[in-house]
Amino acid sequence: MTTVLIADDQPMQRFGFRMLLESQDDMTVVGEASNGTEAIRLVDRHHPDVVLMDIRMPGLDGIEATRRIVAAGARTRILIVTTFDLDEYAYDGLRAGASGFLVKDAQPEELLAGIRAVASGDAVVAPSLTRRLLDAYIHHLPSSPTTDPGPEDPRLASLTEREREILTVIGQGWTNTEIAERLHLAESTVKTHVGRILAKTGARDRVQAVILAYDTQLVAPA
Repeated sequence: MTTVLIADDQPMQRFGFRMLLESQDDMTVVGEASNGTEAIRLVDRHHPDVVLMDIRMPGLDGIEATRRIVAAGARTRILIVTTFDLDEYAYDGLRAGASGFLVKDAQPEELLAGIRAVASGDAVVAPSLTRRLLDAYIHHLPSSPTTDPGPEDPRLASLTEREREILTVIGQGWTNTEIAERLHLAESTVKTHVGRILAKTGARDRVQAVILAYDTQLVAPA
């Protein structure tokens, strides 16, 4: 059973989410929050598997709430649900530690599939869409002088050359299938490499791995 907390300042939106989720045999709603402060408190109380997190809420917004929940070391995963296309805050939400984001007008089956994916440790955002989002908001990344790149990011230090290569193409938006085909590897081998990359770098999921590839300049914006 996947436990879900709904954080949204619109009562009708929360009601709609609850009705959908509770129609599923494998999901249950453990609470509702109307702002980020309530979301943090309820995560601490109920330890849900997933939080459906709105971005724009009164008081503490969804981005800061996500950042604090992740920083506290909670096992809870955050799924940003935004009005989107391209919401200027979605990028910040991913950097704060969210495992992905969906559009509020997504089809019900897309939302349910997204919750299940996040609960299982996967990322919701399609690689190509992740690349598009990051390219659109690449100015959020800290700039660094091209003449003196400085020491290498310590998160990359333990990666093998193959793992570094795979992290680079993950950042370029390649799927596991594409990586396997283009690098002539078995898809199971690619999945093993991806798992090791996440473990070594401390990235929570594939979305965070993409952000890491940008942060460390393995990938440059298109």
